[in-house]
Amino acid sequence: MGNKVKKIGLMTSGGDAPGMNAAIRAVVRACTYYKVECVGIYRGFQGMIEGDFEPLTARHVSNIINRGGTILKTDRSKEFRTKEGRKKAYDQLKNAEIDALVLIGGDGTFNGGIVFNSEYNFPCIGIPGTIDNDIFGTNYTIGYDTALNTIVEVIDKIRDTASSHNRLFFVEVMGRDAGFIALNAGVGAGAEEILIPEENLGLERLLESLKRSKRSGKSSSIVVVAEGDKIGKNVFELADYVEENLPQYEVRVSVLGHMQRGGAPSCFDRVLASRLGVRAVELLLDGKTNLMVGLINNKVETIELKKAVKGRHEIDKELLRVSDIMSI
Repeated sequence: MGNKVKKIGLMTSGGDAPGMNAAIRAVVRACTYYKVECVGIYRGFQGMIEGDFEPLTARHVSNIINRGGTILKTDRSKEFRTKEGRKKAYDQLKNAEIDALVLIGGDGTFNGGIVFNSEYNFPCIGIPGTIDNDIFGTNYTIGYDTALNTIVEVIDKIRDTASSHNRLFFVEVMGRDAGFIALNAGVGAGAEEILIPEENLGLERLLESLKRSKRSGKSSSIVVVAEGDKIGKNVFELADYVEENLPQYEVRVSVLGHMQRGGAPSCFDRVLASRLGVRAVELLLDGKTNLMVGLINNKVETIELKKAVKGRHEIDKELLRVSDIMSI
């Protein structure tokens, strides 16, 4: 690893995700191991523009592997989308003698890194951190597994009250553009129906499915809805429509919201973050740039940042088929 990189900047950006702190810890400790300085950049690209930097050592990241959120904070910077903003960020990095960047986040974060690299030839490596699992080039993003476990635990509790009162619950989960959370959590929680943006179930088919559930003797049902599902304008209108057309059901809505992003990361996310963090540092020390590290078939692999952003992470058709069978 005979490269000129002496100081690596580290930031988290976009939506927070459980396991980001574990990734921060991995990057900092890998830097310490390879005798490279590490500088934490607070509040994402906005903090980069403002020079909100702090040197990080192995001791700074003690006891954070189990914490949700991100100790480096996060922000969505409008100023960084301008050339003037990026010039300020570049000047701050050069003044701090930072040679390369590790960016933890999603496609917005990676797009920022791509533009920054094209303008200033600044080495960047991306680590996918988002609960949505919608980044191409990795089977899993950091935070996804934890979010699934959180959602399944909550739905289990909702089912208790649904069964007690013979109610139909619509449970909205995150996933504005992708249904990975809804599909996997729905199967894991035993939902009767799962509504996702990728598959337009249609109102009539949904009603028919719920009628079938009723005829089969089910006294309560859970429908998991991704927030980006296109059947209704929103989950509340969808619930009203079903209640009007199926008066035998007492319908309730539960929007899980930001609780899905919180909590201690699962063991899987901690291990994933550790593996990706170490590899990100090693890539920079090997002179690599514009890559994202990901996990494919349990092996740490790399993909160009552009491909990670532009590629389409397809929904699992096999799991869709399984969900249909399970809803009988």
